[in-house]
Amino acid sequence: MFRKTVLPLFLAVIFLLFAAPARADVPDCVPFEVNAESAVLMEMSTGTVLYAKNADRALPPASVTKIMTLLLFMEEVDAGNIALDEEITVSEYAASMGGSQVYLEAGETMTAEELLKCVIIASANDAAVTLAEKVAGSEEAFVARMNKRAEELGMANTHFENVTGLDDTAVKHLTSAYDIALMSKALLAHETITKYSTIWMDSIRGGAFGLTNTNRLVRFYPGITGLKTGSTSKAGFCMSATAKRDGMHLIAVVMGSPTRDIRNAAAKELLDYGFAGYSLYESPGGRAGEVPVKGGVEDLCGAVKPPVSMLMAKGKSRGVTEEILLDGSVTAPVKEGQRVGVVRYLSEGEILREESVTAASAIPRIGFGGLLLRMLGTAFLKSEK
Repeated sequence: MFRKTVLPLFLAVIFLLFAAPARADVPDCVPFEVNAESAVLMEMSTGTVLYAKNADRALPPASVTKIMTLLLFMEEVDAGNIALDEEITVSEYAASMGGSQVYLEAGETMTAEELLKCVIIASANDAAVTLAEKVAGSEEAFVARMNKRAEELGMANTHFENVTGLDDTAVKHLTSAYDIALMSKALLAHETITKYSTIWMDSIRGGAFGLTNTNRLVRFYPGITGLKTGSTSKAGFCMSATAKRDGMHLIAVVMGSPTRDIRNAAAKELLDYGFAGYSLYESPGGRAGEVPVKGGVEDLCGAVKPPVSMLMAKGKSRGVTEEILLDGSVTAPVKEGQRVGVVRYLSEGEILREESVTAASAIPRIGFGGLLLRMLGTAFLKSEK
């Protein structure tokens, strides 16, 4: 009897430990099943995964690919290499793109901002290639940058072959739901992007050509911030839907849904689950007192605590308390950033997290001359009394 019951349980535990994706922060159970090949719900500031289904399965992403295209372009903009009001000329190759497009013509000029809106709102392939050529000179060179950036972000199950997500001739243009969440997180760090990803309708060419957002959640979901949809016959219906409420930013990724409406409903369900069940505790960091210094040019060293974000069950964040424990003293020389204590975050007496408190500035060891001057100063003050 023991062997019949315990052995299968033991083997199941071993399988989960070694075969399942490393998502230790995923809850043991969730109240629904997403109708998609894969899905992920991630909280942005902590990177905590709240839901995962086949999170690391490499699948065709369709136009969700453009999140990486947009990320590389926004990095150039924020670095000052490209201005949003800069005029960009469309190449013959870019104008030849099929699928979703704004019918750019070879030789036509458009500002970087207008092209950006075309990609984000209308998912225009011709505009995406035009931006890529502006950054890297060619789509091929830009794709090399995409794959390099994916590696830097830890996107272990991703390989890009183009900047659009068109997959009729693609051999291995693949990514995973978890990897999409990672690049969505990186793109949202460029806050300008949400200025465009939350637009429902706009126009280009002086109002002559209308743009309608492919993300229908922009119309009705409270707190929506974007981000990108996509669909092809290979990929099915895909989406990275992002929303922010009460300081908590969630990223819901859905891949391989059977229809657009099912995809949208799945993304909404994921976001609803996150907002209903979780809240974010945040401490801004800053000064944390002073520590006595032995043998330094200063007698006291300022201490600082780091900013902290913790994802918690809904309502629990209000009960978090903070406890700072500084060292009794430190001996000079003190390096800036040197550990001088700890800060603990507790709830109902349980330590939730512990972070180092560090020295705010460097304090050199006092030399003989400085020590002599200090002693003479002390003696002078005593004589004055």
